[in-house]
Amino acid sequence: MTSKLSPILLAAASLTALVPAAAAAQQRGPENLLPEAQAVGEYPVQPDTDVVASEPVRPAPPASVAAPGDPVRTIAKEVVQQFEPAVQPWTVENAEKLATVIAGIGAEGLDPADYDEAALRQAIVGGPGEQLDQVASRAFAWLVEDMRDGRTPMEARKQWFVVDPDPDRYRTGDVMAAALASGDIAGALQDLAPLHPDYAKLKAELAATPPDQRSKRKLIRANMDRWRWLARDLGNQYLMTNVPEFQLRLTVNDKILRTYKTIVGKPGRTATPQLAEIVEGVIFNPNWTVPQSIVKGEGLGARVLNNPGWARANGYKGWRDKETGFVTVVQQPGPGNSLGLMKLDMPNPHAIFLHDTPSRHLFNNADRALSHGCIRTERASELAITLAILAKNPRTDEERKIAAEEAVEILKSGEYTKVPFTTRMPVYITYFTMGTDIDGQMRTFKDLYGRDAPVLAALDEPRKANRARRTSEEAVEIIDDMKTT
Repeated sequence: MTSKLSPILLAAASLTALVPAAAAAQQRGPENLLPEAQAVGEYPVQPDTDVVASEPVRPAPPASVAAPGDPVRTIAKEVVQQFEPAVQPWTVENAEKLATVIAGIGAEGLDPADYDEAALRQAIVGGPGEQLDQVASRAFAWLVEDMRDGRTPMEARKQWFVVDPDPDRYRTGDVMAAALASGDIAGALQDLAPLHPDYAKLKAELAATPPDQRSKRKLIRANMDRWRWLARDLGNQYLMTNVPEFQLRLTVNDKILRTYKTIVGKPGRTATPQLAEIVEGVIFNPNWTVPQSIVKGEGLGARVLNNPGWARANGYKGWRDKETGFVTVVQQPGPGNSLGLMKLDMPNPHAIFLHDTPSRHLFNNADRALSHGCIRTERASELAITLAILAKNPRTDEERKIAAEEAVEILKSGEYTKVPFTTRMPVYITYFTMGTDIDGQMRTFKDLYGRDAPVLAALDEPRKANRARRTSEEAVEIIDDMKTT
Protein backbone atom coordinates (compact mmCIF):
# COMPACT_ATOMS: atom_id res chain seq x y z
CA MET A 1 0.00 0.00 0.00
CA THR A 2 2.96 2.31 0.60
CA SER A 3 3.88 2.40 -3.08
CA LYS A 4 0.33 3.39 -4.02
CA LEU A 5 0.21 6.09 -1.37
CA SER A 6 3.58 7.68 -2.13
CA PRO A 7 2.25 9.70 -5.13
CA ILE A 8 -0.77 10.70 -3.04
CA LEU A 9 1.48 11.90 -0.21
CA LEU A 10 3.60 13.92 -2.63
CA ALA A 11 0.55 15.44 -4.32
CA ALA A 12 -1.03 16.36 -0.99
CA ALA A 13 2.16 17.85 0.42
CA SER A 14 2.84 19.86 -2.74
CA LEU A 15 -0.73 21.11 -2.74
CA THR A 16 -0.62 22.37 0.82
CA ALA A 17 2.61 24.19 0.00
CA LEU A 18 0.54 26.31 -2.41
CA VAL A 19 -2.00 27.32 0.21
CA PRO A 20 -0.06 30.08 1.99
CA ALA A 21 0.69 31.82 -1.31
CA ALA A 22 -2.87 31.45 -2.52
CA ALA A 23 -4.28 32.66 0.78
CA ALA A 24 -2.19 35.80 0.55
CA ALA A 25 -3.59 36.65 -2.88
CA GLN A 26 -5.86 39.64 -3.03
CA GLN A 27 -9.50 38.64 -3.53
CA ARG A 28 -11.10 40.64 -6.32
CA GLY A 29 -14.75 41.39 -6.87
CA PRO A 30 -16.50 41.56 -10.24
CA GLU A 31 -15.87 44.49 -12.53
CA ASN A 32 -18.37 47.22 -11.90
CA LEU A 33 -20.43 48.05 -14.98
CA LEU A 34 -23.11 50.11 -13.26
CA PRO A 35 -22.88 53.90 -13.74
CA GLU A 36 -20.92 55.95 -11.20
CA ALA A 37 -20.22 52.88 -9.09
CA GLN A 38 -17.70 53.37 -6.31
CA ALA A 39 -16.96 51.37 -3.20
CA VAL A 40 -18.99 52.35 -0.18
CA GLY A 41 -18.17 51.65 3.41
CA GLU A 42 -18.84 48.33 5.08
CA TYR A 43 -22.42 47.77 6.09
CA PRO A 44 -23.38 46.92 9.65
CA VAL A 45 -24.07 43.34 10.58
CA GLN A 46 -27.05 42.73 12.82
CA PRO A 47 -27.26 39.67 15.11
CA ASP A 48 -28.61 36.57 13.43
CA THR A 49 -32.33 36.23 13.80
CA ASP A 50 -32.97 32.99 11.99
CA VAL A 51 -30.15 30.46 11.96
CA VAL A 52 -30.38 26.76 11.15
CA ALA A 53 -27.88 23.96 11.52
CA SER A 54 -27.32 23.73 7.78
CA GLU A 55 -26.30 27.35 7.43
CA PRO A 56 -22.73 27.86 6.19
CA VAL A 57 -20.03 29.45 8.27
CA ARG A 58 -20.34 33.21 8.14
CA PRO A 59 -17.07 34.95 7.33
CA ALA A 60 -16.85 38.63 8.19
CA PRO A 61 -17.78 40.97 5.33
CA PRO A 62 -14.77 41.91 3.20
CA ALA A 63 -12.89 44.96 4.37
CA SER A 64 -14.00 48.15 2.72
CA VAL A 65 -11.65 49.85 0.32
CA ALA A 66 -12.64 53.17 1.83
CA ALA A 67 -10.12 55.03 3.93
CA PRO A 68 -10.43 54.80 7.75
CA GLY A 69 -11.86 58.31 7.93
CA ASP A 70 -14.42 57.74 5.20
CA PRO A 71 -17.75 59.31 6.26
CA VAL A 72 -19.77 56.43 4.81
CA ARG A 73 -17.99 53.94 7.07
CA THR A 74 -18.54 56.26 10.06
CA ILE A 75 -22.25 56.55 9.34
CA ALA A 76 -22.56 52.80 8.79
CA LYS A 77 -20.96 52.07 12.16
CA GLU A 78 -23.38 54.44 13.88
CA VAL A 79 -26.40 52.36 12.79
CA VAL A 80 -25.03 48.99 13.87
CA GLN A 81 -27.41 48.77 16.82
CA GLN A 82 -30.55 49.96 15.06
CA PHE A 83 -32.83 49.06 12.21
CA GLU A 84 -33.14 51.73 9.55
CA PRO A 85 -36.70 52.42 8.33
CA ALA A 86 -38.01 51.03 5.07
CA VAL A 87 -38.85 54.53 3.80
CA GLN A 88 -36.17 57.18 4.00
CA PRO A 89 -35.85 60.77 2.69
CA TRP A 90 -34.55 61.08 -0.88
CA THR A 91 -33.15 64.12 -2.63
CA VAL A 92 -33.89 64.65 -6.28
CA GLU A 93 -30.20 64.13 -7.06
CA ASN A 94 -30.09 60.72 -5.38
CA ALA A 95 -33.38 59.72 -6.99
CA GLU A 96 -32.02 60.61 -10.43
CA LYS A 97 -28.98 58.43 -9.75
CA LEU A 98 -31.34 55.60 -8.79
CA ALA A 99 -33.28 56.01 -12.03
CA THR A 100 -30.01 55.77 -13.97
CA VAL A 101 -29.13 52.55 -12.12
CA ILE A 102 -32.54 51.06 -12.95
CA ALA A 103 -32.10 51.90 -16.62
CA GLY A 104 -28.79 49.98 -16.67
CA ILE A 105 -29.63 47.11 -14.34
CA GLY A 106 -29.96 44.74 -17.29
CA ALA A 107 -26.16 44.41 -17.13
CA GLU A 108 -26.69 42.46 -13.88
CA GLY A 109 -29.15 40.10 -15.51
CA LEU A 110 -32.14 41.84 -13.93
CA ASP A 111 -35.10 43.44 -15.71
CA PRO A 112 -35.46 47.26 -15.49
CA ALA A 113 -39.23 46.83 -15.84
CA ASP A 114 -39.35 45.27 -12.36
CA TYR A 115 -38.41 48.54 -10.66
CA ASP A 116 -40.92 51.00 -12.16
CA GLU A 117 -38.55 53.62 -13.51
CA ALA A 118 -41.49 55.57 -14.97
CA ALA A 119 -43.11 56.03 -11.55
CA LEU A 120 -39.77 57.10 -10.10
CA ARG A 121 -39.17 59.71 -12.80
CA GLN A 122 -42.68 61.04 -12.31
CA ALA A 123 -42.03 61.38 -8.59
CA ILE A 124 -38.76 63.16 -9.33
CA VAL A 125 -40.70 65.79 -11.32
CA GLY A 126 -42.81 66.42 -8.24
CA GLY A 127 -39.70 67.23 -6.23
CA PRO A 128 -38.71 66.20 -2.68
CA GLY A 129 -41.44 64.96 -0.41
CA GLU A 130 -43.41 61.96 0.75
CA GLN A 131 -44.22 60.67 -2.75
CA LEU A 132 -40.57 60.67 -3.84
CA ASP A 133 -39.50 59.07 -0.58
CA GLN A 134 -42.04 56.28 -0.96
CA VAL A 135 -41.39 55.51 -4.63
CA ALA A 136 -37.59 55.76 -4.47
CA SER A 137 -37.32 53.76 -1.24
CA ARG A 138 -39.48 50.99 -2.69
CA ALA A 139 -37.47 50.76 -5.92
CA PHE A 140 -34.17 50.80 -4.04
CA ALA A 141 -35.37 48.11 -1.61
CA TRP A 142 -36.43 45.87 -4.49
CA LEU A 143 -33.03 46.32 -6.10
CA VAL A 144 -31.29 45.47 -2.84
CA GLU A 145 -33.35 42.31 -2.44
CA ASP A 146 -32.72 41.10 -5.99
CA MET A 147 -29.01 41.96 -6.06
CA ARG A 148 -28.45 40.48 -2.60
CA ASP A 149 -30.79 37.49 -2.50
CA GLY A 150 -31.61 36.70 -6.12
CA ARG A 151 -34.84 37.39 -7.97
CA THR A 152 -36.00 33.76 -8.23
CA PRO A 153 -38.71 32.91 -5.67
CA MET A 154 -38.07 29.96 -3.39
CA GLU A 155 -40.70 27.73 -4.99
CA ALA A 156 -38.75 27.85 -8.28
CA ARG A 157 -35.48 26.74 -6.61
CA LYS A 158 -35.91 22.98 -6.74
CA GLN A 159 -34.16 21.01 -3.97
CA TRP A 160 -32.51 24.19 -2.69
CA PHE A 161 -31.78 23.97 1.05
CA VAL A 162 -29.35 26.85 1.56
CA VAL A 163 -30.17 29.69 3.94
CA ASP A 164 -28.49 32.82 2.61
CA PRO A 165 -26.97 34.89 5.46
CA ASP A 166 -26.74 38.09 3.40
CA PRO A 167 -30.14 39.57 4.41
CA ASP A 168 -28.80 39.63 7.97
CA ARG A 169 -25.37 40.93 6.96
CA TYR A 170 -26.62 43.64 4.62
CA ARG A 171 -29.99 44.82 5.89
CA THR A 172 -32.01 46.78 3.36
CA GLY A 173 -32.59 49.84 5.52
CA ASP A 174 -28.96 50.04 6.54
CA VAL A 175 -27.76 49.74 2.94
CA MET A 176 -30.18 52.50 1.97
CA ALA A 177 -29.02 54.80 4.77
CA ALA A 178 -25.37 54.37 3.79
CA ALA A 179 -26.16 54.95 0.12
CA LEU A 180 -28.13 58.12 0.78
CA ALA A 181 -25.45 59.47 3.10
CA SER A 182 -22.69 58.93 0.55
CA GLY A 183 -24.70 59.72 -2.57
CA ASP A 184 -23.21 56.61 -4.16
CA ILE A 185 -26.43 54.81 -5.06
CA ALA A 186 -24.90 52.61 -7.77
CA GLY A 187 -21.92 51.67 -5.63
CA ALA A 188 -24.09 50.62 -2.70
CA LEU A 189 -26.03 48.23 -4.93
CA GLN A 190 -22.94 46.97 -6.73
CA ASP A 191 -21.40 46.11 -3.38
CA LEU A 192 -24.13 43.49 -2.94
CA ALA A 193 -23.11 41.52 -6.04
CA PRO A 194 -21.47 38.10 -5.55
CA LEU A 195 -17.71 38.26 -5.12
CA HIS A 196 -17.00 34.97 -6.86
CA PRO A 197 -15.19 35.51 -10.21
CA ASP A 198 -17.66 33.29 -12.06
CA TYR A 199 -20.40 35.87 -11.51
CA ALA A 200 -18.27 38.51 -13.24
CA LYS A 201 -17.52 36.10 -16.09
CA LEU A 202 -21.21 35.40 -16.63
CA LYS A 203 -21.85 39.13 -16.52
CA ALA A 204 -19.23 39.67 -19.22
CA GLU A 205 -20.74 36.81 -21.27
CA LEU A 206 -24.15 38.47 -21.02
CA ALA A 207 -22.70 41.77 -22.25
CA ALA A 208 -21.11 39.98 -25.21
CA THR A 209 -24.26 38.06 -26.21
CA PRO A 210 -26.42 39.78 -28.86
CA PRO A 211 -30.02 40.64 -27.87
CA ASP A 212 -31.43 38.28 -30.51
CA GLN A 213 -29.87 35.25 -28.76
CA ARG A 214 -32.69 35.22 -26.23
CA SER A 215 -32.37 31.65 -25.02
CA LYS A 216 -28.67 32.03 -24.27
CA ARG A 217 -29.16 35.38 -22.56
CA LYS A 218 -31.90 33.91 -20.43
CA LEU A 219 -29.73 30.96 -19.39
CA ILE A 220 -26.92 33.35 -18.46
CA ARG A 221 -29.33 35.43 -16.36
CA ALA A 222 -30.65 32.33 -14.59
CA ASN A 223 -27.16 31.24 -13.61
CA MET A 224 -26.16 34.74 -12.53
CA ASP A 225 -29.17 34.62 -10.23
CA ARG A 226 -28.03 31.28 -8.81
CA TRP A 227 -24.85 32.98 -7.59
CA ARG A 228 -27.02 35.53 -5.77
CA TRP A 229 -28.81 32.73 -3.95
CA LEU A 230 -25.54 31.95 -2.19
CA ALA A 231 -23.71 34.08 0.33
CA ARG A 232 -21.97 37.01 -1.34
CA ASP A 233 -18.69 35.98 0.28
CA LEU A 234 -18.14 32.21 0.29
CA GLY A 235 -15.13 32.38 2.59
CA ASN A 236 -11.40 32.18 2.08
CA GLN A 237 -11.14 28.41 1.82
CA TYR A 238 -13.86 26.01 0.76
CA LEU A 239 -14.91 23.03 -1.30
CA MET A 240 -17.38 23.54 -4.12
CA THR A 241 -18.90 20.97 -6.39
CA ASN A 242 -21.03 21.77 -9.42
CA VAL A 243 -23.32 18.77 -9.80
CA PRO A 244 -24.01 19.01 -13.59
CA GLU A 245 -20.29 19.41 -14.28
CA PHE A 246 -19.34 16.29 -12.24
CA GLN A 247 -16.43 18.21 -10.70
CA LEU A 248 -15.26 19.20 -7.21
CA ARG A 249 -12.95 22.16 -6.58
CA LEU A 250 -10.70 22.80 -3.59
CA THR A 251 -10.54 26.58 -3.52
CA VAL A 252 -8.55 29.20 -1.62
CA ASN A 253 -9.51 32.86 -2.18
CA ASP A 254 -11.38 31.78 -5.32
CA LYS A 255 -8.22 30.23 -6.74
CA ILE A 256 -8.73 26.59 -7.65
CA LEU A 257 -5.93 24.50 -6.15
CA ARG A 258 -7.18 21.04 -7.14
CA THR A 259 -10.11 19.52 -9.00
CA TYR A 260 -11.63 16.05 -8.65
CA LYS A 261 -14.15 14.19 -10.77
CA THR A 262 -17.38 13.33 -8.99
CA ILE A 263 -20.24 10.87 -9.21
CA VAL A 264 -23.58 12.43 -8.25
CA GLY A 265 -27.16 11.33 -7.70
CA LYS A 266 -29.30 9.72 -10.35
CA PRO A 267 -32.22 11.84 -11.61
CA GLY A 268 -35.43 11.41 -9.64
CA ARG A 269 -35.77 10.90 -5.92
CA THR A 270 -32.04 10.32 -5.54
CA ALA A 271 -30.99 13.59 -7.22
CA THR A 272 -28.30 15.40 -5.23
CA PRO A 273 -29.79 18.43 -3.46
CA GLN A 274 -28.19 21.88 -3.30
CA LEU A 275 -26.59 22.55 0.08
CA ALA A 276 -24.16 24.75 1.95
CA GLU A 277 -22.76 22.75 4.84
CA ILE A 278 -19.70 22.55 7.06
CA VAL A 279 -16.97 19.92 6.90
CA GLU A 280 -16.02 19.20 10.50
CA GLY A 281 -13.35 16.62 9.80
CA VAL A 282 -12.09 13.74 7.70
CA ILE A 283 -12.90 10.11 8.50
CA PHE A 284 -10.26 7.68 7.31
CA ASN A 285 -11.23 4.03 6.83
CA PRO A 286 -14.92 4.61 7.55
CA ASN A 287 -17.41 1.91 8.37
CA TRP A 288 -20.88 1.83 6.83
CA THR A 289 -24.12 1.21 8.64
CA VAL A 290 -26.25 -0.36 5.93
CA PRO A 291 -29.69 1.25 5.39
CA GLN A 292 -32.72 -0.83 6.24
CA SER A 293 -33.81 -0.56 2.61
CA ILE A 294 -30.97 -3.01 1.92
CA VAL A 295 -30.83 -4.89 5.23
CA LYS A 296 -34.50 -5.77 5.15
CA GLY A 297 -35.76 -4.71 1.73
CA GLU A 298 -33.05 -6.52 -0.23
CA GLY A 299 -32.42 -9.36 2.19
CA LEU A 300 -28.84 -8.46 3.12
CA GLY A 301 -29.55 -8.91 6.83
CA ALA A 302 -30.69 -12.49 6.39
CA ARG A 303 -27.74 -13.26 4.15
CA VAL A 304 -25.24 -11.88 6.67
CA LEU A 305 -26.80 -13.75 9.59
CA ASN A 306 -27.21 -17.02 7.69
CA ASN A 307 -23.84 -17.05 5.93
CA PRO A 308 -21.09 -15.90 8.36
CA GLY A 309 -18.28 -16.93 5.99
CA TRP A 310 -19.63 -14.78 3.18
CA ALA A 311 -20.23 -11.93 5.63
CA ARG A 312 -16.64 -12.04 6.90
CA ALA A 313 -15.24 -12.15 3.37
CA ASN A 314 -17.18 -9.00 2.49
CA GLY A 315 -16.48 -7.18 5.74
CA TYR A 316 -20.00 -7.32 7.16
CA LYS A 317 -21.02 -7.74 10.79
CA GLY A 318 -24.65 -8.25 11.67
CA TRP A 319 -26.75 -8.84 14.76
CA ARG A 320 -30.41 -9.14 15.70
CA ASP A 321 -31.98 -7.39 18.68
CA LYS A 322 -33.48 -10.15 20.82
CA GLU A 323 -36.45 -8.07 21.92
CA THR A 324 -37.42 -6.28 18.71
CA GLY A 325 -35.96 -8.57 16.07
CA PHE A 326 -34.38 -5.53 14.41
CA VAL A 327 -31.33 -6.49 12.33
CA THR A 328 -28.34 -4.17 12.12
CA VAL A 329 -25.59 -4.65 9.55
CA VAL A 330 -22.33 -2.70 9.54
CA GLN A 331 -19.65 -3.02 6.88
CA GLN A 332 -16.21 -2.76 8.44
CA PRO A 333 -13.40 -0.51 7.14
CA GLY A 334 -11.42 -1.83 4.21
CA PRO A 335 -10.79 -1.37 0.49
CA GLY A 336 -14.08 -3.07 -0.35
CA ASN A 337 -16.14 -0.82 1.92
CA SER A 338 -18.86 0.95 -0.02
CA LEU A 339 -17.58 4.28 1.29
CA GLY A 340 -14.05 3.48 0.15
CA LEU A 341 -11.16 4.72 2.26
CA MET A 342 -12.52 8.08 3.37
CA LYS A 343 -15.58 10.24 3.90
CA LEU A 344 -15.91 13.86 4.90
CA ASP A 345 -17.65 14.43 8.20
CA MET A 346 -20.33 16.99 7.32
CA PRO A 347 -23.40 16.42 9.50
CA ASN A 348 -26.63 17.57 7.83
CA PRO A 349 -30.29 16.55 7.86
CA HIS A 350 -30.07 15.25 4.29
CA ALA A 351 -27.37 12.64 5.05
CA ILE A 352 -25.41 13.93 2.06
CA PHE A 353 -21.62 13.82 2.17
CA LEU A 354 -18.54 13.37 0.01
CA HIS A 355 -16.81 10.00 0.08
CA ASP A 356 -14.55 7.54 -1.71
CA THR A 357 -15.79 4.49 -3.63
CA PRO A 358 -14.34 1.08 -4.48
CA SER A 359 -15.91 1.40 -7.95
CA ARG A 360 -13.34 3.89 -9.19
CA HIS A 361 -13.69 2.79 -12.81
CA LEU A 362 -16.96 4.73 -12.92
CA PHE A 363 -15.01 8.00 -12.95
CA ASN A 364 -14.15 7.18 -16.58
CA ASN A 365 -17.82 7.57 -17.55
CA ALA A 366 -18.85 10.82 -19.22
CA ASP A 367 -22.27 10.77 -17.53
CA ARG A 368 -21.68 10.19 -13.84
CA ALA A 369 -25.17 10.66 -12.40
CA LEU A 370 -25.02 7.21 -10.81
CA SER A 371 -25.26 7.51 -7.03
CA HIS A 372 -28.18 7.66 -4.65
CA GLY A 373 -27.56 11.26 -3.66
CA CYS A 374 -24.14 11.44 -2.01
CA ILE A 375 -21.09 12.59 -3.94
CA ARG A 376 -18.39 10.06 -4.69
CA THR A 377 -15.03 11.73 -5.19
CA GLU A 378 -12.10 10.84 -7.40
CA ARG A 379 -8.67 10.61 -5.73
CA ALA A 380 -10.46 10.74 -2.43
CA SER A 381 -7.41 9.62 -0.42
CA GLU A 382 -5.41 12.55 -1.79
CA LEU A 383 -8.23 14.92 -0.89
CA ALA A 384 -8.56 13.45 2.61
CA ILE A 385 -4.82 13.70 3.30
CA THR A 386 -4.72 17.25 1.95
CA LEU A 387 -7.58 18.35 4.17
CA ALA A 388 -6.05 16.61 7.17
CA ILE A 389 -2.81 18.51 6.56
CA LEU A 390 -4.63 21.80 6.15
CA ALA A 391 -6.48 21.16 9.41
CA LYS A 392 -3.13 21.24 11.21
CA ASN A 393 -2.33 24.58 9.59
CA PRO A 394 1.35 23.76 8.89
CA ARG A 395 3.62 26.77 8.39
CA THR A 396 6.83 25.18 7.16
CA ASP A 397 7.83 22.48 4.70
CA GLU A 398 8.90 20.27 7.60
CA GLU A 399 5.54 20.67 9.34
CA ARG A 400 3.74 19.83 6.10
CA LYS A 401 5.89 16.75 5.61
CA ILE A 402 5.19 15.52 9.15
CA ALA A 403 1.47 16.16 8.81
CA ALA A 404 1.37 14.31 5.47
CA GLU A 405 3.24 11.32 6.88
CA GLU A 406 0.88 11.16 9.87
CA ALA A 407 -2.17 11.22 7.57
CA VAL A 408 -0.73 8.45 5.39
CA GLU A 409 -0.02 6.27 8.42
CA ILE A 410 -3.62 6.70 9.57
CA LEU A 411 -4.87 5.69 6.13
CA LYS A 412 -2.54 2.69 6.01
CA SER A 413 -3.63 1.50 9.45
CA GLY A 414 -6.99 0.39 8.10
CA GLU A 415 -8.62 1.54 11.33
CA TYR A 416 -11.55 3.90 11.62
CA THR A 417 -10.04 7.29 12.49
CA LYS A 418 -11.67 10.71 12.59
CA VAL A 419 -9.39 13.72 12.16
CA PRO A 420 -11.34 16.78 13.35
CA PHE A 421 -10.73 20.22 11.89
CA THR A 422 -9.70 23.08 14.15
CA THR A 423 -11.39 25.48 11.71
CA ARG A 424 -14.68 24.81 9.94
CA MET A 425 -14.52 24.47 6.17
CA PRO A 426 -17.61 25.29 4.09
CA VAL A 427 -18.66 22.95 1.32
CA TYR A 428 -21.06 24.16 -1.35
CA ILE A 429 -23.06 21.69 -3.44
CA THR A 430 -24.25 23.80 -6.36
CA TYR A 431 -26.17 23.39 -9.60
CA PHE A 432 -24.93 25.69 -12.39
CA THR A 433 -25.90 24.82 -15.94
CA MET A 434 -23.72 27.58 -17.37
CA GLY A 435 -20.40 28.87 -16.11
CA THR A 436 -16.67 28.43 -16.32
CA ASP A 437 -15.41 24.87 -16.30
CA ILE A 438 -12.31 23.69 -14.42
CA ASP A 439 -10.18 24.95 -17.33
CA GLY A 440 -11.66 28.45 -17.07
CA GLN A 441 -13.73 28.15 -20.27
CA MET A 442 -17.36 29.28 -20.43
CA ARG A 443 -19.57 26.23 -20.97
CA THR A 444 -23.09 24.96 -20.64
CA PHE A 445 -23.75 21.76 -18.70
CA LYS A 446 -26.57 19.26 -19.06
CA ASP A 447 -29.59 20.08 -16.91
CA LEU A 448 -29.52 16.67 -15.23
CA TYR A 449 -32.53 17.17 -12.99
CA GLY A 450 -34.66 19.61 -15.00
CA ARG A 451 -34.08 22.44 -12.54
CA ASP A 452 -33.62 25.14 -15.18
CA ALA A 453 -37.25 25.31 -16.34
CA PRO A 454 -38.78 26.82 -13.17
CA VAL A 455 -35.95 29.37 -12.86
CA LEU A 456 -36.29 30.41 -16.50
CA ALA A 457 -40.07 30.63 -16.12
CA ALA A 458 -39.68 32.86 -13.06
CA LEU A 459 -37.67 35.34 -15.14
CA ASP A 460 -40.74 35.81 -17.38
CA GLU A 461 -43.16 36.29 -14.50
CA PRO A 462 -43.74 39.52 -12.57
CA ARG A 463 -41.31 40.12 -9.75
CA LYS A 464 -42.54 38.48 -6.56
CA ALA A 465 -42.42 40.56 -3.39
CA ASN A 466 -42.03 39.26 0.17
CA ARG A 467 -40.18 36.15 -0.94
CA ALA A 468 -39.54 33.37 1.56
CA ARG A 469 -35.97 32.81 2.79
CA ARG A 470 -36.49 29.10 3.34
CA THR A 471 -37.81 26.39 1.12
CA SER A 472 -40.98 24.54 2.07
CA GLU A 473 -39.86 21.63 -0.08
CA GLU A 474 -39.14 18.41 1.75
CA ALA A 475 -35.67 16.96 1.78
CA VAL A 476 -35.22 13.89 -0.35
CA GLU A 477 -34.73 10.80 1.80
CA ILE A 478 -31.43 9.26 0.79
CA ILE A 479 -32.12 5.60 1.45
CA ASP A 480 -29.08 4.04 -0.21
CA ASP A 481 -26.09 5.79 -1.63
CA MET A 482 -23.56 3.11 -1.03
CA LYS A 483 -24.81 0.24 -3.13
CA THR A 484 -22.27 0.32 -5.90
CA THR A 485 -23.36 0.47 -9.52
